[in-house]
Amino acid sequence: VQLQASGGGLVQAGGSLRLSCAASGRTFSGYFMGWFRQAPGLEREGISTISNSDGSTYYADSVKGRFAMSRDNAKNVVYLQMNDLKPEDTAVYYCAASTSITPIRVAAHHLKAWPYDFWGQGTLVTVSS
Repeated sequence: VQLQASGGGLVQAGGSLRLSCAASGRTFSGYFMGWFRQAPGLEREGISTISNSDGSTYYADSVKGRFAMSRDNAKNVVYLQMNDLKPEDTAVYYCAASTSITPIRVAAHHLKAWPYDFWGQGTLVTVSS
């Protein structure tokens, strides 16, 4: 499975960006997908995840209410709509896929890195104040 993230860039605080992650593979609908980010000097943080069964989503408290994750199984793409961006959102954003999670609703542990076995290359988001 190959993942290609795009859509990062420079935006002012309060602005919006939409990240995309295109995935290879014929069974994309069965992939459990997540978005993670890593700011300089900080650990990688799981921020959102979307189920491979019912499309349910789960968000970290740091982005809840501002970010929205969605998937288009026909196009093999997941999106992360980011609104009301803040300087603390500045980070490299990574998408990740798990091909081993059986179809299930999302849960908090799906924001951890360990369920995911494929990672994209990252896209940089910079939010200026």
